Amino acid sequence: MARVVGFKKIEAVFKKAASLELDKSKADRIIDIVEKKFHDLLLVAVEKTGYNGRDVIQPADMPLTRGFEESIREFKKLEEEVDLKDVLLYLEQIPPLKYPISKELEEVLPEYIGALMLIVARVLKQIGAHKKPSVEDIEKAERILDLTL
Repeated sequence: MARVVGFKKIEAVFKKAASLELDKSKADRIIDIVEKKFHDLLLVAVEKTGYNGRDVIQPADMPLTRGFEESIREFKKLEEEVDLKDVLLYLEQIPPLKYPISKELEEVLPEYIGALMLIVARVLKQIGAHKKPSVEDIEKAERILDLTL
C-alpha cells in the first residue's frame, strides 16, 4: 500500500520543524494520522464542491484555516518536498471521491501533506513530547487534531 510520504521525509520534517526523532513504527502511526486528516479535508472539499454547484474540486473548496495556510508557508521554509507521485498513488487507493480533483488543486496537494506533517510535529511539541514522542503523546496529538481539523 502506497503512503503519501515515506519514512525519511517525515523523519526530516519532524527533526527540522520540532527537533523530534521518530522510529519507524511511530512514523507509520503519524503517517496514518496525516493520511486520515488529508482524507477528511478532501471529504469536506467534496461537500463544498457540490454546494457550490461545481463538478471538479478546486483549491478554494479545501477547508483551510489561516493557521493551516501558515503551516503551508512554514513547511515551504523547511525546504523539504513531498512527491506528488506518492500523493496521487495514495489517492488511487482510497474510495473514489464524488468529484475529480482539478489540476490546480493536484499541484498543491503535496504542500497540504507537508503542512499536516508540520502540524502534527508542532502539536506533539506543544503537548510536551520529548525528543522521542511516546505512543501516548501521538494518541493525544491525534485526539487534538480530530477535534480541530
